[in-house]
Amino acid sequence: MFTPAAGIRVYLALGKTDMRKSINGLSIEVESSLSLDPFSGHLFVFTNRRRNILKILYWDRNGFCLWQKRLEKHRFRWPHSPDGVAEIEGRKLLWLLEGLDIRQIEGHGSLKYATLI
Repeated sequence: MFTPAAGIRVYLALGKTDMRKSINGLSIEVESSLSLDPFSGHLFVFTNRRRNILKILYWDRNGFCLWQKRLEKHRFRWPHSPDGVAEIEGRKLLWLLEGLDIRQIEGHGSLKYATLI
């Protein structure tokens, strides 16, 4: 099971991606198409046209890591957009991996408190 650490940003590449690409090709996509830094340590998530393969690229201290999940029967419920990038929370990535539609699910919002002194 893939679980992102707290404080890690998750970026979805909203268009379709050629899943023949590996670390080098996907890191170039992050830099050129998404205009983001592939060495940031954040997670960059890609899917194919059929939405049955998902790849996650990230930099881990001294090298890139590439994680892949292929669904044998179902499809990932990916946000519909021809291109661009969307930032989601780590928990929403877990929901996406479980097959949930992240556009329809919303958990309790975060609360921020400050002292009144």
